[in-house]
Amino acid sequence: QVTLVESGGGLVQAGDPLRLSCAQSGRTRSTYRTAWFRQAPGKEREFVATISRIGGSTAYADSVKGRFTTSRDNAKNTVYLQMNNLKPEDTAVYYCAAEIATPGRFDYWGQGTQVTVSL
Repeated sequence: QVTLVESGGGLVQAGDPLRLSCAQSGRTRSTYRTAWFRQAPGKEREFVATISRIGGSTAYADSVKGRFTTSRDNAKNTVYLQMNNLKPEDTAVYYCAAEIATPGRFDYWGQGTQVTVSL
């Protein structure tokens, strides 16, 4: 059984940093990539960033490039999302997801953590 647990969300002011964590248990060695998504109220869920388990290759949405960095500690089975220079438009529930059984499909999801950025 695969479990993903996000943590680190909260209320911050515009320009502040915040770091999210995603701890995975189960099938960790079978994981291809871990991704971050977010969903703001009334909006579709959108891709934020992804990182491969082997090699640590990363990719980012244009809206967060240069501000967000994802990294991973395989020894701790944890993926991080460092968010700098946060903007009010970054306010959303942030989810991590794991690509395990089928390349290209993120079948396992965490419960999400709320990030709220105020002016």
